[in-house]
Amino acid sequence: MAVLRASFGLSPLPDRLPRVHDSDVSVINAASLLPGLVAVERGTGRAGQVLTTRPISKLWIHSGARSRNWMAMLNATNDAKAALISEFSNTIPCTDALRLWQTADAVCFDVDSTVCMDEGIDELANFCGAGEAVAAWTSRAMGGSVRFEDALAARLDLIRPSLSDLKNFLASKPPKLSPGIQDLVKRLHARGTNVYLISGGFRHMIEPVAALLQITKENIYANKLLFDENGKYAGFDKEEPTSCSGGKAVAIAQIKEKNKYQRLVMIGDGATDLEAKMPGGADVFICFGGVQVRPAVAAGADWFILSFEDLIQTLDKPGDNSK
Repeated sequence: MAVLRASFGLSPLPDRLPRVHDSDVSVINAASLLPGLVAVERGTGRAGQVLTTRPISKLWIHSGARSRNWMAMLNATNDAKAALISEFSNTIPCTDALRLWQTADAVCFDVDSTVCMDEGIDELANFCGAGEAVAAWTSRAMGGSVRFEDALAARLDLIRPSLSDLKNFLASKPPKLSPGIQDLVKRLHARGTNVYLISGGFRHMIEPVAALLQITKENIYANKLLFDENGKYAGFDKEEPTSCSGGKAVAIAQIKEKNKYQRLVMIGDGATDLEAKMPGGADVFICFGGVQVRPAVAAGADWFILSFEDLIQTLDKPGDNSK
């Protein structure tokens, strides 16, 4: 396993960084220390793994039993960012996508690995002692290689959280919001843009996130865990549209019909978010890669971003914000 980590400074990046599709690289991890500043961590992992972004501050090189540690001070911010996103041609939005973003009646956010910096079901699984097996299912579900409803059922059968487990988890694990999301949602609200959370996660775990962002419970579309009279796990509500593949498009169609929205934007990181742009669903899909970069999803998006700052900076661009 070779690992690269980086932070601020004057030294340039190494000459050659791994690309997404290098045959010897199946995992590339990156972190934005400031908007646009990207550090890269690489290593060999399971085929089909995703790119991951996370805050890191030092550069360390490890190779087998021998290791060498060194700190790289980055001054080539744009070059570093380009090294990560060079595989994608949609990092600058087309005119229509930008216009729809700036004039949206409503914006819908995925929660896990978008609004929040982790996958809620994986964190719950870790808490309940089923982390590794559940994380593998999550990766497959978000990458689109398995039906979401099958992955959801399989993961919950592994965890089988009781109501007590869930309450203890929520008490010990407050939400970890992605950098910039609170500012972005605040700005959207100030413009009169309605904000929704649409998630394949669980309402119990998303309501605290909504509270931090001042989003009403009525604007949450998510799955519902079921418990018996003794508080034991009893399954999940399969009537929720978000419990199956294509469900986010169904939820968005319901939102548009109910509120007569003409322009609706979906922002997320996974295959289920990309599906939200089915006919009748979202008008624009923006792929957020600030936590997880799933190449197939990023490539299929109208716009691929690594930071919410990209959206904040373009939201009120002069001359483009009239509804």
